Amino acid sequence: CAWGNELQLADHIELSDFFRNTYGPTGACNARPFEGNRSWAGARPEVRAIGYDAHGVAAHIGILRRFIKVGGVDLLVAELGLYGVRPDLEGLGISHSVRVMYPVLQELGVPFGFGTVRPALQKHLTRLLGRRGLATVVSGVRVRSTVPDVNTEFPPVRVEDVLIVVFPIARPMSDWPTGMTIDRNG
Repeated sequence: CAWGNELQLADHIELSDFFRNTYGPTGACNARPFEGNRSWAGARPEVRAIGYDAHGVAAHIGILRRFIKVGGVDLLVAELGLYGVRPDLEGLGISHSVRVMYPVLQELGVPFGFGTVRPALQKHLTRLLGRRGLATVVSGVRVRSTVPDVNTEFPPVRVEDVLIVVFPIARPMSDWPTGMTIDRNG
């Protein structure tokens, strides 16, 4: 685990290659944010957990504290994103390493961890997190965010139908607010 500002140029270059190779097979537009040695997509992570092996970056997950609005309730969360496992390591159980983030989330003093994923990953996430009680996968909630690169030809806000993953950290899942829309503030 490392604070985002502790990474060196070589780290950013290696992570950029990792993300392009990991996200590229899901669509060229998913790899595009990582061109030019950029190691983040929208907001830059505050903390990163990076797994290495003899071939370089094996896995990554990033954390950024932010306020979201669930229904009408402002809520501090640690948003988890930039999750990836190198394609040659998929299916080997390396994704269980996400549990290394729990002590970090507790240190950050947030009530919940929060993440979004595409619906195609529901079975994987339920198997990985839900059955072990690490997180709850929530569907039927839309997420509204400002796009990272505002263009005069398109709206500055995007609304996504994604799965929400909630990690109870300092508060129980029963304290998670209800609402059909989540606004990413900031």
